[in-house]
Amino acid sequence: MDIASKPPSGLTHAERIKIAAGLAALAAVFVAAGLTGGGNGPMLFGIRAEFFLFGITLAGVAFLHQHTLPVALTGLAAILLLKFSFTGFHLGRHLEHEWKLLLNLLGLLLGFALLAKHFEESQVPAVLPKYLPDDWKGGFVLLVMVCVLSSFLDNIAAAMIGGTIASAVYHHKLHVGFLAAIVAASNAGGAGSVVGDTTTTMMWIDGVSPLDVLHGFAGSAVAIVFSGIFAAKQQQAFCPIQKNPRAGIQIDWVKVGIVAMILAGAIAANFALDFPAVGVWAAIILGAFFSKTAWRELPSALKGSLFLLSLVLCASMMPVEQLPKACWQTAVGLGFVSAVFDNIPLTKLALDQGGYDWGILAFTVGYGGSMIWFGSSAGVALSNMFPQAKSVGEWLKHGWHVTVAYILAVGVMLLAVGWHPHPPHKKARPSSAPAVEPSVRP
Repeated sequence: MDIASKPPSGLTHAERIKIAAGLAALAAVFVAAGLTGGGNGPMLFGIRAEFFLFGITLAGVAFLHQHTLPVALTGLAAILLLKFSFTGFHLGRHLEHEWKLLLNLLGLLLGFALLAKHFEESQVPAVLPKYLPDDWKGGFVLLVMVCVLSSFLDNIAAAMIGGTIASAVYHHKLHVGFLAAIVAASNAGGAGSVVGDTTTTMMWIDGVSPLDVLHGFAGSAVAIVFSGIFAAKQQQAFCPIQKNPRAGIQIDWVKVGIVAMILAGAIAANFALDFPAVGVWAAIILGAFFSKTAWRELPSALKGSLFLLSLVLCASMMPVEQLPKACWQTAVGLGFVSAVFDNIPLTKLALDQGGYDWGILAFTVGYGGSMIWFGSSAGVALSNMFPQAKSVGEWLKHGWHVTVAYILAVGVMLLAVGWHPHPPHKKARPSSAPAVEPSVRP
């Protein structure tokens, strides 16, 4: 490490941030302990203390990208401590309501990690470049490919596949605006598919019909066209496309079949057992008899899965009756919030609250995370591959078309499709359900 990069105290800027975040979280616990709020727990300015701890946890996740799991676990422990100390919270009874979602989500996250590896090893991504046009339209078609892949692959896998292909056809010279568009395309592809993004998968597990999120693709189409055209022209001016696919590539159709079988298993098990993870793992185990499975992917996938599950569990303990009412303005606002905070816990809060148009919410919280590089897991993963993207200023400056595309797409969805909120989709809710705003076309 360059000694000159350290401040006089001997602490790096990152170390100062970590210490400040830790002290802030600790201070919040003690501040909450001194507040009063009756039997419902401590409050500050009329807001329950759980929200402050949750906000600090999300802020820690946003700024301490290399330590997301410890931050999430610390936040979970702080919220549990608060609940145990000041309310009649019973963890066992709470998990009786949440265990199915948590176990399903864990199984799907791990299973989809293996699905993505099967798809990568099938060599299908390696043959895709030969179908790209030779001018700026090549970059646009690549972004559309990423969007399509993300509709059935995890958005992280789709973004990384898109980044790998782009790096090859542009000789490792990628414009920050194009990197932002790759992330946006991966998030757009999952917006209308219950197997394309963790947020929509959570909705599916929680009882939302796949048909109720399908119109999220309307916003995706508008966003990918607008952002994709500008980003492709940015990239072509920065470094023209020079595709040169490897010769002699053979597609492994067995692995392609395993990918299809895993997706079919998830859908079948969800309808038959209300437990899609069972179908995913049945297909994975069956597929292992026919083709080698990259089990080595599981340890790293498990770490990321535990991080997301920690945030989901934190969100499940929030008093949703204090949240703003479910309306299109709130849904649009959550999209901007997801650019800074992880969209997984935001989705969990919305599911517990109920009363949203799930297709519009799926698009806003999914695509909204593309507006800043750390706003989605796909953005963090791609930025680890291409460090030049790890600048909020550069991302906003050169990826401006992603933010404009979000605003444009939301406007088109509300005007053309309208806001059609769904009533609570579960028989029993953990808290009283808020009134549902009627269907409107703003």
